This record gives sequence, C-alpha cells and structure tokens, in this order.
Amino acid sequence: MSETELVLSLYSRAECHLCEEMLDALKQWQNRFDFRVNVIDIDQNSSLTERFAARIPLLALGDIEICEYFLDEAAFLDIFESKNSL
Repeated sequence: MSETELVLSLYSRAECHLCEEMLDALKQWQNRFDFRVNVIDIDQNSSLTERFAARIPLLALGDIEICEYFLDEAAFLDIFESKNSL
C-alpha cells in the first residue's frame, strides 16, 4: 500500500448481486486512482448487520459514507478531488 492510497470500505454480504456490481464498478476505477477496497461482510458481525442490513452495498471512507446500493460516480470522484485539494 502506498502512502497516498485510500482504503475504502465496502459493506457487503454473500450472494448480494448489488454488492458484486458495486465492487466490479470500483475495480474499473483502480487504473485511474490509487485506492484499495476492503470488503466487509456485515453478516460476520451482528452490530454491522443491524446497522447496515437494509443499506448494502454501502461504500465508505472511514466514517464518511460515500454511497449505497450503487456506485454514485460523482460522490466517488469527489473523494479524490477532496484528497487532491489537501
């Protein structure tokens, strides 16, 4: 992992087609931006299941929720624009 690489969290669960679609959409951006996706299975933690069950897939950067259900490319790109302006 490089010093500038962002680590995004994708809250997901097994056999979730929307989760798979969001992960595939994110992979298409990895050639352009330096980021890694940490896929978190909410069913492995009861508090995560309770918190996110009706909102997956949900993409976050730390405590910042970027988008849910589908990849919102504008919100996703805002993360990198914000990072570059620091």
